[in-house]
Amino acid sequence: MTADITVVAAIIADGDRILACRRNEDREAGGLWEFPGGKVEPGESAEDALAREIREELGVGIRVGGLLHRCTTPVGGRLVDLSCYWAVLTDAAPASSTDHDDIRWFRRDELRDVDWPEPDRAAVALLADGAGEQ
Repeated sequence: MTADITVVAAIIADGDRILACRRNEDREAGGLWEFPGGKVEPGESAEDALAREIREELGVGIRVGGLLHRCTTPVGGRLVDLSCYWAVLTDAAPASSTDHDDIRWFRRDELRDVDWPEPDRAAVALLADGAGEQ
């Protein structure tokens, strides 16, 4: 199964809290929470794309770690290949986002309390159930 779009997301943890961002209402899946990240451009590695997207969207640097979860999910007639990587902030925590109307640190036990797009849900379940970086 070949994906139509390849996307990466950062799982940024601070103790038992995980950073998530709420999509602007005027965007596809508006109002849903997601892990920050974005599309991988042609010729770009997943890790480089993730660092670029976090810098563009949140204005902070990260160090990309190991892969937490990867899935291919049909979304709106397209196949989305999402890879969720652990990441560590190399700057202060972000205060705003260019693509989101809210940024929040969720405790793991709160992750299931908000709505997530389909591709993120498996990673949410892993994190809520206590998955840690390996």
